[in-house]
Amino acid sequence: MTTLPSAPAAAHESGRRGQRTGSALLEWLLRRGWRHLLLVAFGIIMIYPLIWMLTRSFMNNSDIFGDGTGGGKLTLANYLDGWDSLGIPFGRFMLNSMIVAIACIVGNLVSCTLAAYAFARLRFRFRGPMFAIMLATIMLPFHVTVVPQYVIFSRLGLTDTYVPLILPKFLGVESFFIFLMVQFMRTLPTTLDDAAAIDGCGPLRTFWSVILPLCTPAIGVTAVFTFIWTWNDFFTPLLYLNRPDLYTVPLGLSTFSDSAGLSNYGALFAMSIVTLVPVFAVFLFAQKALTQGIATTGLK
Repeated sequence: MTTLPSAPAAAHESGRRGQRTGSALLEWLLRRGWRHLLLVAFGIIMIYPLIWMLTRSFMNNSDIFGDGTGGGKLTLANYLDGWDSLGIPFGRFMLNSMIVAIACIVGNLVSCTLAAYAFARLRFRFRGPMFAIMLATIMLPFHVTVVPQYVIFSRLGLTDTYVPLILPKFLGVESFFIFLMVQFMRTLPTTLDDAAAIDGCGPLRTFWSVILPLCTPAIGVTAVFTFIWTWNDFFTPLLYLNRPDLYTVPLGLSTFSDSAGLSNYGALFAMSIVTLVPVFAVFLFAQKALTQGIATTGLK
């Protein structure tokens, strides 16, 4: 016959279990919990600027940097005003940036993969010196080539168009991505090329049907970084674009600031938050390919 514990005994047992649970939690905090707390603290410090900008995007201008006479009320007016305040919907700037970014991704993938395949898998004269020269251009500052490029595109009458922003990507000017692709292709066994040659494949067929499908991680890294760099690029569009309807996102955001002190900071922060949405979406969508590509290409 089973004897049920009395109420005081059950309460005592429950208290002992609570003490053991509390002791285990304290022990876990002392051994490993401080690491998690430290990581959380660093994480908060890292994202604090983003949190600050997000909260200010819902405030009146007088509350952001002023004397607080706005009453501290949260409002969506900054998002509504910022979207249409320039006479051109802000979505037009985002569409322009998306067009340029997609075209640049296509250009980089086509030119960089072909150049990398030639350096990594083909045998031809002066391959070594040409690869060394290509690597040397990585150390060449971008600003050195700005003036010659602008003169060329200006004489061709291509300024105030997207051609100067897109065309160089199809000419293999991104040496960093070529080097990234070369390093990845060198990790693939050369027996694949031999097997393809036995099956009657030429160099281009081997590249398209054998090598390129295996380069998905490196292609993902190239596509993600090209999108982010193009989306955030301010200098190149500023150099070549004059018409406001052609402006990309960075140029559109710059129109909210005024050197005379009449800047609409609320709308600026609101539209800055909006422009971050595509970047986060691309990162989340390509996160797996990005981490896999970084791990397999040695880009750390």
